[in-house]
Amino acid sequence: MMPDVHTLYDVVEATWPPATRHDTGPVTLRNGAGGGKRVSAATARLPVTAEELTRAEAEMTKMGQDPLFMIRDGDAALDVMLEGQGYTIIDPVNLYVGDVADLTSEHMAKVTTFSIWEPLAIMLDIWAAGGIGPGRIEVMTRATCPKTSIFGRDSNRPAGAAYVGIYHGIAMVHALEILEHHRGAGLGKQMMRRASLWAAENGANRMSAVCTQANTGANALYASLGMALVGTYHYRIKKDA
Repeated sequence: MMPDVHTLYDVVEATWPPATRHDTGPVTLRNGAGGGKRVSAATARLPVTAEELTRAEAEMTKMGQDPLFMIRDGDAALDVMLEGQGYTIIDPVNLYVGDVADLTSEHMAKVTTFSIWEPLAIMLDIWAAGGIGPGRIEVMTRATCPKTSIFGRDSNRPAGAAYVGIYHGIAMVHALEILEHHRGAGLGKQMMRRASLWAAENGANRMSAVCTQANTGANALYASLGMALVGTYHYRIKKDA
């Protein structure tokens, strides 16, 4: 049975962890330490009162973060509440999953992709070119799950980088970045297959990925690999709170 979206939410948290997290009432707060929305967004386990929301907002502001919530499946009431409080939707995200066996069944080009930990300096440069800076690299570094990075080459030149972690038998790809002038050559598929081979060698039987709905290239890649769209989430942010 394929994992459901709530299972994938847990995989996201385990493979791409915040610097710290703590609860205030029904709200879980995360300090992303500059690692982006995914590690900075608050979530709620139970209905949130106006007073609890105000307290959570104050805590996020104290951490130097804009009030930001991740809205997951089942959070409709919170979504409506935040909209009424002036929060706007930002970055809707898709979650994909597929069988590792399906992704490893096709031919792998030789001397094209490599599983490497720790990432090479050139990989950091590739990530930086795509806006994946030190804060997100630190997320990869602090993750305690089984993990690796994937280095991709095209025409004998460095061209791509990705990070992969495993939680409860499910691998998840994050920060898949291919230099612009190397896109469209099939390197993304080769890197996903290399990630799946590593995942299989480390006990995972599912491969998953997250990407914003606006990232048409990544969505097309995961669909072309036969990965199923199993759910979504989005953020609500309150600026100048």
